[in-house]
Amino acid sequence: MKKIVTVFVFAITMILGVQTSSAQQLSQDNSRPEVIAKAETAKLTETLDLNGDQSRTIFRALVAKEVGYQKSVQGKDAKSAAVSSEKKKLDDQLSATMKKTLTADQYAEWLKNE
Repeated sequence: MKKIVTVFVFAITMILGVQTSSAQQLSQDNSRPEVIAKAETAKLTETLDLNGDQSRTIFRALVAKEVGYQKSVQGKDAKSAAVSSEKKKLDDQLSATMKKTLTADQYAEWLKNE
């Protein structure tokens, strides 16, 4: 009876260990919108000397843009009218957020570097 319980506990431990390693692998995926947005936000924070509130707002805007791109733009025909209009809409939303969040000097610098 002890052997059966031991085998059962061992099997459960192995299953939980596999799930944990899978979750860790997903969080390190470089194609995730959060990872892409975090890298871009870090670069912009250094370049434009952003404060904490600006960084958070821009991070959220970049995540929204990346999610939209992955849903509607990436892997689709770039010459398609629907895809190009969706890309323009996402870019315009990002520009509007940047203009609202950044100072005039920061916004001008962002436009230069974009």
